[in-house]
Amino acid sequence: MSKTQKAPQRYRMHVKAGDTVQVISGKDKGKVGEILKTIPSESRVVVKGVNIRTKHVKPQQEGESGQITTYEAPIHSSKVMLYSVKEKIASRICYTFTDDGRKVRMLKKTGEILDK
Repeated sequence: MSKTQKAPQRYRMHVKAGDTVQVISGKDKGKVGEILKTIPSESRVVVKGVNIRTKHVKPQQEGESGQITTYEAPIHSSKVMLYSVKEKIASRICYTFTDDGRKVRMLKKTGEILDK
């Protein structure tokens, strides 16, 4: 790595892949979906059904037709809030310890423990 390049910084995010989240700002505000992928170096997440983009794909071979594909683009992790499917409510998280001493994530509003 040269002197002008910086090493990518790892950010600790409040969400993980597989969590159910609600979008709290932007054009998809209010949508609920599951996190498919996290990008910690950019502090971004890919949420199923949110921030849908279209891509025009050129034909690769002769005689093949081009196509338009859709995909979920990443959004910033600060735009999502963890969502309780049981209570149908979005909440901040806190960290707590279980009886066996494990540190787990818990929803503040409902007391629901996220990590199994």
